[in-house]
Amino acid sequence: MRPGTLVPAAALAFAACASVQAQNWPDKPVKLVISFAPGGVHDTLARVLQPRLGEALGQPVVIENRPGAGGNIAAEAVAKSAPDGYTFLVASEAIATNKYLYRSMAYDPYKDLAPVAKLADYPMALIANPSVPAANVKELVALAKSKPGALSYGSAGIGASGHLAGELFKSVTGISIVHVPYKGGAPALTDLVAGRIQVMFLSVSLSAPQAIQGKIKVLALTGDKRSDKLPEVATTAEQGFPEVQALLFSSLLAPAATPATIIQRMNAEVVKALRTPEVEKRLSELGAVPAPTSPEQFAQILRREGDRWGTLIREKNIHAN
Repeated sequence: MRPGTLVPAAALAFAACASVQAQNWPDKPVKLVISFAPGGVHDTLARVLQPRLGEALGQPVVIENRPGAGGNIAAEAVAKSAPDGYTFLVASEAIATNKYLYRSMAYDPYKDLAPVAKLADYPMALIANPSVPAANVKELVALAKSKPGALSYGSAGIGASGHLAGELFKSVTGISIVHVPYKGGAPALTDLVAGRIQVMFLSVSLSAPQAIQGKIKVLALTGDKRSDKLPEVATTAEQGFPEVQALLFSSLLAPAATPATIIQRMNAEVVKALRTPEVEKRLSELGAVPAPTSPEQFAQILRREGDRWGTLIREKNIHAN
């Protein structure tokens, strides 16, 4: 064999080996790495899918929680894992925005991770303390404009979805309200109920129970449709503010270079599981809406969301710690 043929021959051998591995996949447990701590919506969704995926794949599905840095710790770990189809990432919408929020990251979500599927949407709500004299978005905007800087809104932290939604709201409406970051959505909600902050953007799953108890009021939903949990609440688009769109979502990704046949198989099994009545019912209880996509569709969503929020992040000069 001539020296010049060694590299092509090695590449062909590697490709052939990868092809055989993909055909036999899976022949050992598959791991789902969750970007957040146990008990949250993303973790709960993964655990709902876990037994169904295990049965469909014929191998145990193992869950590993690796919270921290807005999801970057888990994402980096998966990005650096072997692209053999045995390690997947369950991520939030932050996978599309962290690149713009963090000054330095050890991975590139668009180059080092391969989209598998979007899993579910979690509608957000614009909520207020009951003492705020506004029953809808227009009244809140009018109130904020009459008292610039007097109102404050809370979030789970710098760069969190509630923070970005609030900055988008300010940008669209031209109002001046003060951002108060917290270490999590729960303490922010506690202060809103107590009246120490006036408004915030929060998931419907966390907002609905408080609204039903009369502890808060919901002024609008930021998705493209109403929620079964709060059917009487109109969306921002219905109220004349279509640009104020913000959704939380769960997604599934793999290390880049994972064989396409494995990604397609995993996608097919995930989509099938999400469409079962049992999973749909459980997601509804979580305030979630199944939103399965193909890998190609999810890649487009990631790019679109990244471009949209990246522009806002740069304009507002937002940086996460």
